[in-house]
Amino acid sequence: MISGAPKKRDSVQEDDWMTTYGDMVTLLLGFFILLASISKVDMALFEQVQAGMAKGMGKRDIETPIENLKQEMKEILVQMNVDEVSSVGSDTSGVVIEFASSSFFEPGSATLREESLPVLRRVADTLNADVYKSFQVEVQGHTDDTPIHTQQFPSNWELSAERATGVVRFFIADQMVPARLRAVGLADVAPKVPNLDPFGNPLPANREINRRIVIRVNPSRG
Repeated sequence: MISGAPKKRDSVQEDDWMTTYGDMVTLLLGFFILLASISKVDMALFEQVQAGMAKGMGKRDIETPIENLKQEMKEILVQMNVDEVSSVGSDTSGVVIEFASSSFFEPGSATLREESLPVLRRVADTLNADVYKSFQVEVQGHTDDTPIHTQQFPSNWELSAERATGVVRFFIADQMVPARLRAVGLADVAPKVPNLDPFGNPLPANREINRRIVIRVNPSRG
């Protein structure tokens, strides 16, 4: 019995590091939660860090709704054969889905193309899933810098706003809760790439890139 006592103490000493490690991970997790509560945090990055730390503490089932939604949307766009005129990414707030305006609307029009409706329906059905029902959805309309002067659209502001509103109306018709939705018309004030070259000449390819519909999906912060 006496010879067995040192082995027991050695076993206890060997396990001491786990207590220290657990304390360190808990402190780090608390630090990141504190950052999230007092500052604007990259939600997608924070989710990844939180999941990584939780796994380090031995937890297997980690919720990563932002990353899951991003992957689901990518699969939908590939399945619907619109991945060449769309993209899915993330920013500091959540998931960003972009569609070329030409795939949704005729030039100078805010009426949704018939072929765009199945794509929007898949997007809406996914966002209506229980796991994403607390997410807020903002639809942005963007144009290039080419002026428009019609009775219906005196400027690009009206055109971009009506296009964003058309998508929102479709989502509402697909049973999405209106309180989750926002429609924003940004005309040509937020281009992805320059509409003109340094000499003031138009860049048709860039203008096509700037004509787009952007759907931003962000976790609600209550």
